[in-house]
Amino acid sequence: MPEITIDRIEKDILAIARFGQEEGSNGVYRQGFTKADMAARQWLMGEFEALGMAARMDGAGNVIGRYGPEEGPAVVIGSHLDSVPAGGIFDGVLGVVAGMEVVRTMAEAAIVPEYAIEIIATSEEEGRFGGMLGAQALTGRVTREWLDTAADEHGNLLKDAMAEAGLDPHGALHAYRRPEEIKAFLELHVEQGPVLDTEKVTIGVVEGISGVFKWNCRLIGKADHAGTAPMDMRSDAFMGIADFAHEIQRIIDEEGTDKSRITIGHVALKPGFPHTVPGEADFTIVGRDLDEEVMRGLANACRRVLSSIARKHKLKFEYEEMSWLKPAYCDEGLVQLIDGKAKELGYSSKLMPSGAGHDVQFFCNHTRAGLIFVPSVNGVSHAPDEWTHWSDIERGAQLLFECVLDLACEQAPVAEAAE
Repeated sequence: MPEITIDRIEKDILAIARFGQEEGSNGVYRQGFTKADMAARQWLMGEFEALGMAARMDGAGNVIGRYGPEEGPAVVIGSHLDSVPAGGIFDGVLGVVAGMEVVRTMAEAAIVPEYAIEIIATSEEEGRFGGMLGAQALTGRVTREWLDTAADEHGNLLKDAMAEAGLDPHGALHAYRRPEEIKAFLELHVEQGPVLDTEKVTIGVVEGISGVFKWNCRLIGKADHAGTAPMDMRSDAFMGIADFAHEIQRIIDEEGTDKSRITIGHVALKPGFPHTVPGEADFTIVGRDLDEEVMRGLANACRRVLSSIARKHKLKFEYEEMSWLKPAYCDEGLVQLIDGKAKELGYSSKLMPSGAGHDVQFFCNHTRAGLIFVPSVNGVSHAPDEWTHWSDIERGAQLLFECVLDLACEQAPVAEAAE
């Protein structure tokens, strides 16, 4: 049985980590279409070519390397290279580097795949401009209008950032890959959560990516003097948020599942002065679940509870739904393949949802798609101290290799060798 080489994976991950390291700062700064991001992409193309792969960058900035037959559908291994500000070294990069190691291992074992293997390092996955551009472009989910108007939090336009990086923004409309061009899509990623690490499980077999709804909410009361307004005569907007926070677990218990999440992520009080009773509270609610009907139940319960709390505290409740993303389900056959291969290798595994978004979610309704998790130490991600043990990375990459071998070589060379 051919085995991947963890030392090469470590070397590649640390090489990519150098792109976007800023002097005097911790973490990686490699946001989409920055100079650091584009330099990492050029480096990757060189690595693909050194492996004898056909390498190119498409109109969306995705870097694509192809190994095996020049024609026909490909087994795609994909993830991203860009990072959040002050991000970790594994997020996204692991999936790309593990893909390179899969190709290296196959080449060294003289395995010629029946179906091509493509490694795709997608562009702008972390949402600097509000989407997952690379994966959306590959699956036909971008529009000319969005490409022209999308902007980051500082007002920088996506089209300007792409032009500065040497790309024609409208070229992203030509990055589309037809479903019949992709035999399967696989992504290996760090969990970015504490479940696998806490439960001491080696592999997360992802069933799907949770749907997400986001609300901007407002509770409007009456600003008042903190010393003279009696407690029972106040219209305290913050008390409304506090009461709602205590109701979240009950809402999940009654309407949700063990996969449900409700989060108040941002709160702003007005006028925001220590000696003034808050007259207005602006806050966000983000809800998640793997079942869209459950999501609707959670949303309806949040609305009912907030309306009741508003009446109790003499407040006015308003909200605006900013987004509603449906759950995306991984292919059942690939889920079974990943879980079965993990068991064959003697790895402990757990079926689980992904609460975070990943490139794979756009491929779930486009082709057969699967996602593999390896543990994140203490669940930390999107931070400089993000870490995954190299031994866990080795197991995840070996599992990826076994799955790709099964998908790309229908007459599995391992079985023939055993005979």
